[in-house]
Amino acid sequence: MRPAIAHRGATDRASALTLFEALQRCAQERSVVLRPPPPEPTGCCGRGCNGCVWEGFLQATETWRQDALELLG
Repeated sequence: MRPAIAHRGATDRASALTLFEALQRCAQERSVVLRPPPPEPTGCCGRGCNGCVWEGFLQATETWRQDALELLG
């Protein structure tokens, strides 16, 4: 059974970290190896730029989530 959080994408740092933890725990229980989740950005200026590094992180998080769900079946 997949964790409930896995059915929705991350919307911020906290939800991304929760998603990573839940899917990695599920994978470990099933002996499935997932690739590492995307690293958190380190270069945000905090001005809400169009194309912020956090937007890229959340897009990468969604790709990671989809890949993890596919591997977990």
